[in-house]
Amino acid sequence: MAPTSARHGVKDAGYGRMTQVQEATLPVILQGKDVLAKAKTGTGKTVAFLLPAIEVLSKLPSSQRSQLRSSINLLVMCPTRELANQVAVEAKKLLKYHRSLGVQVVIGGTRITQEQRNMQANPCQILVATPGRLKDHLENTPGFSTRLKGVKVLVLDEADRLLDMGFRRDIEKIMAATPKDRQTLLFSATVPEEVRQISHVAMRKDYRFINTVKEGDEETHSQVSQMYMIAPLDLHFSILYDVLKKHVADDADYKVIIFCTTAMVTKLVAEVLSQLKLNIREIHSRKSQSARTKVSDEFRRSKGVILVSSDVSARGVDYPDVTLVIQVGIPAGREQYIHRIGRTGRKGKEGLGLLLLAPWESHFLTSVKDLSVSEAVTPSVDSSTQTEVKGALRRVEMKSKESAYQAWLGYYNSNKTIGGNKSRLVTLGEEFSRSMGLAAPPAIPKLILRKMGLSKVPGFRST
Repeated sequence: MAPTSARHGVKDAGYGRMTQVQEATLPVILQGKDVLAKAKTGTGKTVAFLLPAIEVLSKLPSSQRSQLRSSINLLVMCPTRELANQVAVEAKKLLKYHRSLGVQVVIGGTRITQEQRNMQANPCQILVATPGRLKDHLENTPGFSTRLKGVKVLVLDEADRLLDMGFRRDIEKIMAATPKDRQTLLFSATVPEEVRQISHVAMRKDYRFINTVKEGDEETHSQVSQMYMIAPLDLHFSILYDVLKKHVADDADYKVIIFCTTAMVTKLVAEVLSQLKLNIREIHSRKSQSARTKVSDEFRRSKGVILVSSDVSARGVDYPDVTLVIQVGIPAGREQYIHRIGRTGRKGKEGLGLLLLAPWESHFLTSVKDLSVSEAVTPSVDSSTQTEVKGALRRVEMKSKESAYQAWLGYYNSNKTIGGNKSRLVTLGEEFSRSMGLAAPPAIPKLILRKMGLSKVPGFRST
């Protein structure tokens, strides 16, 4: 049973009953054990590690607390800036009854000097961070390594993704700067070999492995109806617009995420749909961190909105009440498909997932054939919808189309199945250009063609 202040904090934060992952991990973490927990996103795992860690901190003797006043006692590492901000928001809710504890976030994409000033002015006990920026502070912020010597609990959230993103060296460097007798908690949607390896390095030998994912229920959510549509590229914008219009008409509280292949394709899709007078927000890696945070916070709070996103929002970010997730174009792999779908059907609510592919992308379906993805009837788009879409495409700047074409080409060129046949890639590029309303594909700078290994392929125009 969680202590009284913790129970009040949980209740006030809007949590009723404990979720499965919380029930399974809380008692073990409160015993001071190191834990590797396999848990899907959207199952309440953030509270599962924050709540007991806050209890540990609140019980530190006052003498130790004043002595370590400027020490960081709880360090949480997250793979993305969005997830770090979200964890910090949850922590602040849970700290309502622990006024003496403070939270700060340090993430890339913001000015390091501003973070240094904030940390100096308001030393906090709880720090939520992305590994790259954490390493920057370790190397460049005076006194930061001393503050890390106070870490009592270290959390790696989305451990598999932290490692996928190449943060292993940074993580090992940061771990080495924290005390050996700390408590370590790893939460991960999957437990591949690399997560096992880091758990052996990071945790005590008697660590507990807690699996809250049932066999055969690896990552997908049973309450998400998953469908796919196969249609020629030149119909994709019209089909997307048709599907969105119907969904918006059917559900006044609609909340949609559209995932695209790259940041520049995301920008193009957002611009086209905005021209069609839909309520659009866009988020991708080319946006500034402050713009991404603003859009992310607004989408979390709002209803009646459509977020067009690159994979910056695919995993770990908890947007409540998402009614529909659309994936346009081939996902990078099965894992990515699953994590994107995981943005809907969260916390027991129903959701809908739609994958929109061109006929030459249909081979992807074999990698998800065990996930109950069924074929949806492709809508017969009426001529007025097609006319509206053509008009919207005409109003989008040529620069956006050029950037999207270049990014699209780079993405499909790096796909082993599609990019293997370069002359076919030329034809597919022409098809994509036509889908944007262009008579011919834009020219590409020679240097970029060379980087893609396409400079000697006939059919690509260069500048």
